[in-house]
Amino acid sequence: MADNVVGVLAMAYGTPRSLDEVEAYYTHIRRGHKPSPEQLAELVARYQSIGGVSPLNEITRKQAEGLARLLNEEGDPVAYRVYTGMKHAYPFLADTVKQMAADGIEQAVGIVLAPHYSAMSVGAYITAVQKAAELHGGPDYIFVHHWHTQPEYLQALLVRLEKALGEFAAAERQEVYLLFTAHSLPERIKEMQDPYPDQLRETATILADQLGHSRWGFAWQSAGRTPEPWLGPDVLDVLKQLHAEGIERIVICPVGFVADHLEVLYDVDVECKNLAKQLGIRLVRTDMLNADEDFLRALTAVVRNHLQKG
Repeated sequence: MADNVVGVLAMAYGTPRSLDEVEAYYTHIRRGHKPSPEQLAELVARYQSIGGVSPLNEITRKQAEGLARLLNEEGDPVAYRVYTGMKHAYPFLADTVKQMAADGIEQAVGIVLAPHYSAMSVGAYITAVQKAAELHGGPDYIFVHHWHTQPEYLQALLVRLEKALGEFAAAERQEVYLLFTAHSLPERIKEMQDPYPDQLRETATILADQLGHSRWGFAWQSAGRTPEPWLGPDVLDVLKQLHAEGIERIVICPVGFVADHLEVLYDVDVECKNLAKQLGIRLVRTDMLNADEDFLRALTAVVRNHLQKG
């Protein structure tokens, strides 16, 4: 492989490609332990409620293709080759690293399609890739650990927040409560001094400040069903509390996610919106970043900057 070719590994969580793959996917998440029939049926029902399959794999593919297009059309003497690797679905991270090594990629940038770092999320991706790279003799990776304050990324979120707020009359806008959400993690990350909660609140604070909006808060969603406690408060509990305080207009911004998938399309669009309807709350969700051009430009800037620093 020529010296001026750099690989880019775009990493995502992955999702089943069909309902037939849900059990294997769920088993992989559970580290080889099969779900009970009840657990499997519940997850299958969730996928069925959003159309039978999550769009995440297709969105991730489009994100990688868009990233490759932008990286290679800006007159950079470096040629970029973008790959995708999934944590819990095909193509798995280890398989993609093996393919990159077989293709002769010697230097690469690794970026998880999640802006906020936790040792249990982004850190786990990095560890898996490092182990695979050691096994296959490369590539040599420069890893992006977080990009939660990247200017283009924040601007893309601001555009979507403004659009969501625009769903309300001008006279109502300052009464709207902005509720930022992210995927919960086990509470033990606090003992690890993990930066995940602080980074999320930093992103939310910047966005609220730039909007000049003082009525906002943060909630956690999609907690795992395990015996140990997870970060809270849960978004459903927060919606109930806001209703008790007389708040009737809410914009939810799932700031911890960058794409439409089960945790957005079901946990927010089904569970949260159903509860809001019962409570008499008008709830609007911000559009996700997906493979939109403004977000792709943000990803491109992140990759370029880390390659230059590396």
